[in-house]
Amino acid sequence: MQAYVYLLASLYSFTANGSSDNDDKVISKTSEEEINVRPKNFGSRCIRIIVNICLTYFISMQKISGLFIPKLVIPKDSAPKHIEALSRSQRLMNELGLVKAAGNGFFHIMPIAQRSLDKLCNLVNECMLETGSSKITMPILTPTELWQQSGRLHGDIEEFFIVKDRHNKKYLLSPTHEEAITSILATTAPISYKQLPLRLYQLGPKFRDELKARFGLVRAKEFLMKDLYSFDRSDEEAQNSYKIITSSYAGLFKKLQLPFEKVDACTGIMGGKCSQEFQIVCPVGEDLFLRCQRCHYAFNVELAEGDAKCCLKCHSPDLEELKGIEVAHTFLLGDRYTKPFNATYLDCDGKPKALIMGCYGLGVSRVLAASLEVLSSEKGLVWPTLLAPYDICVIGPKDGSKEQELGDVIEKDICKKITEIYGCDDVVHDDRKYLTIGKRLWEAKRMGYPLIIVAGGKSADNTPILELLVKNHHHELHVDTVLTEIHKYKDHKIALRKRCH
Repeated sequence: MQAYVYLLASLYSFTANGSSDNDDKVISKTSEEEINVRPKNFGSRCIRIIVNICLTYFISMQKISGLFIPKLVIPKDSAPKHIEALSRSQRLMNELGLVKAAGNGFFHIMPIAQRSLDKLCNLVNECMLETGSSKITMPILTPTELWQQSGRLHGDIEEFFIVKDRHNKKYLLSPTHEEAITSILATTAPISYKQLPLRLYQLGPKFRDELKARFGLVRAKEFLMKDLYSFDRSDEEAQNSYKIITSSYAGLFKKLQLPFEKVDACTGIMGGKCSQEFQIVCPVGEDLFLRCQRCHYAFNVELAEGDAKCCLKCHSPDLEELKGIEVAHTFLLGDRYTKPFNATYLDCDGKPKALIMGCYGLGVSRVLAASLEVLSSEKGLVWPTLLAPYDICVIGPKDGSKEQELGDVIEKDICKKITEIYGCDDVVHDDRKYLTIGKRLWEAKRMGYPLIIVAGGKSADNTPILELLVKNHHHELHVDTVLTEIHKYKDHKIALRKRCH
């Protein structure tokens, strides 16, 4: 309310006095009741002032000088130490200040990477909405009694973190939430068949005590995951839910333009009737799978019996062995969890029947790292179009350069026009004019901004020319042509986002 009064008081000062010279005097003797006293045409003048304020705000795009980017600085004369081999994504994310290690397998996500992670989370939420799923949040801690009830506590749980509270009660730092979600339904008033299918998901941190955490966010002990759980009346309806959700996953990876394979896999400790992995094909991947060259069926090597090297579907011996990063895993669980928890629904005949369940994990932070691993080069990052932290980076002339006076005018004008086309949220302005254009351009290219606009030496010509780098392809163009290219890129993003809806 104070901010509201302050704004109205300031507007009163503008409109009553024609300037802001007496702002303090007006504000000091203005109360909420006194705001009711307005000069003639107060409303229309307020609107004009608010519009101007908003325009000023939106034109103020993000400045690089205001971003926290803790880049890794390696002294020139430092002796190289023996360290474990890094993946490309890990090295670049460390060097460019996207992440900072917090311990073995734990990472701080810095502002640039957080923007991309947020964009990915938004895409995931959109995909889940399209599947008819509802978002919830469950506690990170799961009582071990629930895992005792499902029987999983007696399995291979060496990779799971278990903690105790002051009353010596044990909890898992949840790697997954099958028991927790099933217990919710089991303790809910009778669920009617009319409420099914039920699809519930959450997006949050998960924990796994990896024997060998490596490659940064590709294999970390704490990671961001989207886990979805479906509940249906029958195996047939559960298959339909499974098809809808796995199709949504495939659509997401197509939007991100990633090379992926859907691979039949073992059910493992999760149990159930069948499972499939979504693998990003990548040389540093630690999962091995086989793809048939004839029918294109893919399956994890764990499914192959003994040394059998033939397709499990068409029996062709023409198989290709590939490495992948597992970014998603889906399961048809049947009544594996609902039966021990007595999670039932009332069917149309009024009798209780066990819910048929599916679960669908998606490693969100791993998808981000894997995408950078497969798309980037040794020289710099390449982002999926929909995940770039900023789409446009604007670089102006260096302070004291001969083109600065005219170049600054062009720089401000192009920033204003970009804002009118693109808004401010996905545009960053490298305002560090104490650095040369070359240094800032080199950093922008390493960071992988899709469009980089430079107001350099030719921006001071009678007919200003700007440099435009579109995914590192260099062009010298008139201002209007640069704006046309920005329009094209915006349309491309919109089309890509809609492509797999």
